[in-house]
Amino acid sequence: MKDVTLKQAILLAWRERWSDYQWAINIKKSFSKGATMDQQNLADVLLEQALIGPSPNPLLMSYLTYAISSQMVSYASVLTAISKFNDFSRELCVKSLLEILDMFCDKLSCHGKAEECFSLCRALINTLFWMLRCTSFYVENFKEAVDLLAAENQLSMCVDRLERILSSTKNRALIHIARMDEPDFSLWSSVEQGVVKLAENLNSLTSQLLRTRIEECISLVNSIPLMLSLHQEQLSRTQFPTVHAVIMLEGTMNLTGEVQPLVEQLTMIKRMQRIPSPLFVLEIWKACFVGLIESPEGTEELKWTAFTFLKIPQVLVRLKKYPQGDREFSEDVNSAFEYLLKLTPLLDKADQRCNCDCMGLLLQECGKQGLLSEVNLKNLLDKRNMDREQAPRLKSSENANIQPNPGLILRAEPTVTNILKTMDADHSKSPEGILGVLGHMLSGKSLDLLLAAAAATGKLKSFAQKFVKLNEFTKYNSGEGSKAASVRALLFDISFLMLCHVAQTYGSEVIISDLSTTGEVPFFETWMQTCMPEEGKILNPDHPCFRPDSTKVEALVTLLNSTLEMKLVQVKWHEVCLSISAAILEILNAWENGVLPFEAIQKNNR
Repeated sequence: MKDVTLKQAILLAWRERWSDYQWAINIKKSFSKGATMDQQNLADVLLEQALIGPSPNPLLMSYLTYAISSQMVSYASVLTAISKFNDFSRELCVKSLLEILDMFCDKLSCHGKAEECFSLCRALINTLFWMLRCTSFYVENFKEAVDLLAAENQLSMCVDRLERILSSTKNRALIHIARMDEPDFSLWSSVEQGVVKLAENLNSLTSQLLRTRIEECISLVNSIPLMLSLHQEQLSRTQFPTVHAVIMLEGTMNLTGEVQPLVEQLTMIKRMQRIPSPLFVLEIWKACFVGLIESPEGTEELKWTAFTFLKIPQVLVRLKKYPQGDREFSEDVNSAFEYLLKLTPLLDKADQRCNCDCMGLLLQECGKQGLLSEVNLKNLLDKRNMDREQAPRLKSSENANIQPNPGLILRAEPTVTNILKTMDADHSKSPEGILGVLGHMLSGKSLDLLLAAAAATGKLKSFAQKFVKLNEFTKYNSGEGSKAASVRALLFDISFLMLCHVAQTYGSEVIISDLSTTGEVPFFETWMQTCMPEEGKILNPDHPCFRPDSTKVEALVTLLNSTLEMKLVQVKWHEVCLSISAAILEILNAWENGVLPFEAIQKNNR
């Protein structure tokens, strides 16, 4: 098929009676390089050839159907091609075009660039004008029809499709976008003229049912310019920015905060603003999904995920205990999810961001917490699954590296509980077992997942305290062998670095213990409060922690500059920790003054 035009290729396929998939393969091989099928007007050329005679060519129409189903052509290009057909007297051709519309008119979507989306809007408004002209043509034919039943069927065929297009709020919104995108409203003026012409001919219709249906369609067309103002009126009654702001603030700044103060704050807002319970819960979920989508990658994303999937269900469980009037709170939660399901773009965007079914996971978590009945849970899951079938999908190469954080967070939550139980054991009896647990925690982003889950469920302080105790236990041991000393060194090192990470990520207040119960301040707390830099904290350079024992510093410098391995038995790691910064400063000064070559530092660091 080299050196042939698209039209010639289609005619060759027709002459040789290729099947639809055989035609598609050959067309893609010959014409897919460079320009897209839309740029080569595939839909236009196919329809032009298929509709030459008094009736459509079934083989060529099957090619178009296959091209639509396999997304070789966009909906916009097909709609544009259909709207160019003007000979409405060829009833079989018109019927075939209307059947093509049935394939996608109630599920129009575009997941490309902005211009492609606007093309779909313009194509839809052109199709609306074409449908009005088609309906008007058959209304006029009705006056002179010999066979009234056949004429009524022809007109009904057209009205059915007009209703299907206009009954969809999304389709009317797309038409409104096309109308607003025009500087001179020329396309919309054509639509208005089509409406006027159709209305003028309605008096000749003897079928009251058809007349009523057409009048309803005309009413829907006339309502399109008012959509934005009507939507704004609805928004003023269904959006509550105070709830949204509180949720965004809590999710961003206060993941570790207790649940009850947030519950009381939200309850006060609900009462003061007299927010209906379903819309109140809906606003909470909307804020959570927006936060999930907009959160920066990394730790902040994990925090928002834990907040949405772990903390907010606990908030709703507490809200359930407050008086809700005549309705069960679970019914209000169900209604809120029903509303949320209508916000398909928001849910699809969250699914793309998290590479999973966010709504499905959230529904299942709410079901576990007793916030939804089994019947409502199944109904909501089924509806979301149907919506997801039409949702945009990332290419496999794009989502290969996106981990489904919501599922990971939900699995991390019971792991936190198990780790807390493990850390309650006697450290002296099974240090190797604890080291194994810590090794698993440090793989990949497991630690950040566990910390986020612990923070969202109010267990982070307890989690941190367990590791403060472990760190305190591993400072020094007077009677130990070389293997035990090596394990103790690793436990001190890992627990120290983990606590530093917790303090930097969630703030030092989650680590500070209650002195009334502990008596003695652990080493890590002392070091954190006096030596660890934090935003807004001024360190005291005269503090003893910055002036360690000079003999210990010298011994550490000598060790760092030698090739010998450090003896780990009976080492006091808290003293090493206080001396290490001074030792590194000595080495840095020696290097800067030319006493110690850089190669020696590199060699010793290996």
